[in-house]
Parts: sequence; structure tokens; C-alpha cells
Amino acid sequence: MTFVESLECPRVCSIAAALTVLGEKWSLLVVRELSLGVHRFDQIQRNTGAPRDILANRLRRLEDAGVLERRPYQEHPVRHDYRLTESGNELRPILLSLSQWGERWTDQVNRVDWVHTCGEIVDVTHTCKACGEQVTGLDLRPRVRDAATAAGR
Repeated sequence: MTFVESLECPRVCSIAAALTVLGEKWSLLVVRELSLGVHRFDQIQRNTGAPRDILANRLRRLEDAGVLERRPYQEHPVRHDYRLTESGNELRPILLSLSQWGERWTDQVNRVDWVHTCGEIVDVTHTCKACGEQVTGLDLRPRVRDAATAAGR
């Protein structure tokens, strides 16, 4: 039995689960804006270009998923801004990886550099935790987890 034949269909995986939350451009662009310090609905809408109804829906879904939280900043009328949660902040390296990929493989150039707390501009490289070697993608292969390992995670 091959790897492809050994899994149930449709394939259940954490990538699919993550894409249920983040799998379209407006959600990722909302996270981008919050990462850049933009927190108000109108500014997020202007910077993403998302239609207002779609943006409101995405903000609700991201809040329900625990990626962001809504905080009141004005009482009359009640207005809220949006902040990334711990879960949302952990998306920043993923956005940076997408940004670097986009600069390399599209004609878009970034207008923002991400700076690490050490003061240097960040260039994300993926490394193997075990051996320290850089992960390129071509050096990866899938291995099906046994039931006990899969259940323990």
C-alpha cells in the first residue's frame, strides 16, 4: 500500500483545519494589517480592499476561531478595534514566509521589512530541529503516524 492509498479520503489533516480558519485572502490580509499595527475596521478595509460585508464576516470568523479579539475603544456609539491573540501572533512567521515567497516568485516587492528584537531584518529560513540543517522542501517526505502517535498529539 502506498502513502496515498493508506490515508482516508477526504484526507484529514491540520493543514485543512488551518485553512478552514485562514484559507482565503481576506483573512490573511486582516492578520497582515493587525501585524502591521492597523486595528480599526475602516483602516483594515481601506488597506485590504475587502468589501465591508466580507470584512465584517472575516473579522467575526477570526474572532470565533481565537485568532483575534475585539476591544471597545469608544462608548457612544460603541466602536471596537481588533488585536491579535497569541494564536494570531504565531501567524506572523507564516506571513513572513509567504511574503518572502511572494518577493521571490512574483513581481511584487515588499514595502515593509520585519525586524527582529535583535535589531536585524528577518529572513525566515526553516531548519530541522533535530539536525539544524535548512529545510528546502525538496528534502521532505511524508510518513504516516501510527494511531497512538496521532492520538497523543
